Amino acid sequence: MTGDAHHLLPTATPVSLIGPDGHPVADPAHSLPAPGDLRRALAALITARRLNDQAYALVRQGRLAVYPSSHGQEACQVASAQVLADGDWLFPTYRDTVAVVGRGVDPVEALTLLKGDWHCGWDPYEHRVAPHATPLATQLPHAVGVAHAARMRGEPTVVMALCGDGGTSEGDFHEALNFAAVLRAPVVFLIQNNEYAISVPLARQTAAPSLAYKGIGYGIPSERVDGNDVAALLSVLGSAVARARAGEGPQLVEAHTYRMQAHTNADDATRYRTADEVEAWVMRDPLTRLSTFLDLPADDMTAMNDEAERVAAHLRDGLNRDVEPDAAQLFAHVYAAPTAQLREQEALIADELLRDGAAR
Repeated sequence: MTGDAHHLLPTATPVSLIGPDGHPVADPAHSLPAPGDLRRALAALITARRLNDQAYALVRQGRLAVYPSSHGQEACQVASAQVLADGDWLFPTYRDTVAVVGRGVDPVEALTLLKGDWHCGWDPYEHRVAPHATPLATQLPHAVGVAHAARMRGEPTVVMALCGDGGTSEGDFHEALNFAAVLRAPVVFLIQNNEYAISVPLARQTAAPSLAYKGIGYGIPSERVDGNDVAALLSVLGSAVARARAGEGPQLVEAHTYRMQAHTNADDATRYRTADEVEAWVMRDPLTRLSTFLDLPADDMTAMNDEAERVAAHLRDGLNRDVEPDAAQLFAHVYAAPTAQLREQEALIADELLRDGAAR
């Protein structure tokens, strides 16, 4: 690395290729993705929006314990999944169900954790998707570890590590960036800056000009992108993944977006933001923006909406099925080889259940 740190600096304004009105925007360093990639992204955005709405409905029906909606910031998750190869890894947060589904995980399995049935509903190795991370930023050092291990084995693996703006205030975030930079690990850190860490606005979290600047102190090149512009996200993230795969080390990308709905169904967002603020972001909706730009025939849009309805129906049917709890599963995956104490606890529970059944 040379003494010139100019290559670390993000652009003064976020990269954008399609404006809020759906018209193309010229950018000297990035070009529009191929039409086929944009059509694929639009189909994924339509399904993502429908999935978010269906999950919120299932919360109100008591079929989900909680749901952190990504309504309004789906473009970040669609793009982060789409730019990865089959052998790459995704490390999501609790709000990244859309990205998880985008990597091929069954939507029902993706929401098993949020229903409260299991710790993780899918096989991480099958899909190369780590479990949802509810504690902020704890998945980021793990992501660096996977990337470093792949590099040591000579594998062309790239890891996409997602976090929110609130996660950048955690120590794990800074430790992960430092490790990634020193080890030159093939990681792309995507910060979905949706303006709030629950109720805490960005201005109360950092005095930096933007969150992208946090990469500079660790020697990581950084970029800013319009997080509601899926075309710009595909271009910026695609370039970052390509550089990481080529051995050029990690990159940090800050996507400027907005959480249109409450933090979760347990949150009252009206206590810390105004309706006018939310309404201003409605005009920047990623789904409306891309559909306006592509202006596809009605039959194509109908087909995409039909597929979204199929996914919603599958999710609804899957989560409406009652699961018979199995107490033995409490002990099945705690250790590879159960400890004596764990076996003692398992026997105690089995005995209590047996006596309870006999008493009935």
